[in-house]
Amino acid sequence: MTIDTILRSIVTVRASIPDDAFTANALGTSREGSGVVIRDNGLVLTIGYLITEAEEVWLTDHNGRVIPAHALAYDQETGFGLVQALAPLSLPAVAFGDAARAMAGDPVVLADGIGQAVSAYIVTKQEFAGYWEYLLDEAIFTAPAHPSWGGAALIGQDGRLLGIGSLRLQMSRAGEIADINMVVPIDLLPPILDDLLTRGQVAKPPRPWLGAFSAESNGEVVVMSVAEGSPAAEAGLRQGDIISDVRDGEVDGLADFYRKLWQNPAGAEIPLRVVRDGRETWLRVKSADRNSFLKKPQLQ
Repeated sequence: MTIDTILRSIVTVRASIPDDAFTANALGTSREGSGVVIRDNGLVLTIGYLITEAEEVWLTDHNGRVIPAHALAYDQETGFGLVQALAPLSLPAVAFGDAARAMAGDPVVLADGIGQAVSAYIVTKQEFAGYWEYLLDEAIFTAPAHPSWGGAALIGQDGRLLGIGSLRLQMSRAGEIADINMVVPIDLLPPILDDLLTRGQVAKPPRPWLGAFSAESNGEVVVMSVAEGSPAAEAGLRQGDIISDVRDGEVDGLADFYRKLWQNPAGAEIPLRVVRDGRETWLRVKSADRNSFLKKPQLQ
């Protein structure tokens, strides 16, 4: 496939979300980004937050043709989302690359569904902990940043798909601030793809979820906010709390907090030692399956 052919297989993804959806306030009710065709039958890979709780999904190709689609699956752990076109897209599938072999310094292209392609390079590959209880062991970071990164396709020199754009971040190097993109590596998809297609989710127990939005500051995990109606809110976790221990284990940064949290099954009551206004206290949070709070995709 030539680069022009590959770019034609990247489409725009538009989703409408009900006003009463759990994620409506945080992510909005009208979401737009990109996706890439990964099977000739019109299966499109995107970033999951675009289609979470979607009641309508529309795909638009580079010719302006609009196709109805169905939100097929969203995997909380990787962040990937799958959309199935409900009419022929007639676009070739983009082959998967090997993200594990991609190296810092490699030239890449990050392309969206409206024809914007940014020639970039891989800045680094490293662990990424997101404030929404999300962790990747090895995310891909690229620069310069793409202006519409959500669901954009990261294409390697061999014309194969290396990952899906997720975030725009800032990085400090040599005293200068640069905008970069965080990309979810494609290698995480093949082990779970069959489950997502047949079950809509991965066939394993869900991780426990608290509903705490947290940041790391000097190695400490600080609560920025809690989701309304979430286990964290019900347990009394508050903005500004510092989470210092999970059960009997001291927390060493955001990634370590998540790993200790996820050693428990969803639904387990999890003791947290919290520092609030200089004083320590214990909270017992009855965790949950995050998916139980979300509206399910409507069957087509």
